Amino acid sequence: MKSANITKERMYDIIRGPVITEKSTLGSEHGQVTFKVAMDATKPEIKAAVEGLFDVKVNAVNTLRQAGKIKRFRGRLGRRVETKKAMVTLADGQSIDVTTGI
Repeated sequence: MKSANITKERMYDIIRGPVITEKSTLGSEHGQVTFKVAMDATKPEIKAAVEGLFDVKVNAVNTLRQAGKIKRFRGRLGRRVETKKAMVTLADGQSIDVTTGI
């Protein structure tokens, strides 16, 4: 697979922030890091952005789209925002400290 050629600005647009939950912490024990990403980001773009911003080698990228739930607030219907997450598997010996920021 050919690496996506993207600008530094687009890299920062793609990677919105880390996801810090119990499940993502369990994944970090196996070399996985979870990020919130832009809805229009593709797997090759996400791979290129993570490699470019954090200077690591990425083995695989798994993505999921989370549909926004419909919730009630004071009797009115509202909708939560749709999000996209990327679980990035890093090469052996590589790591990203998500607590420090970019």
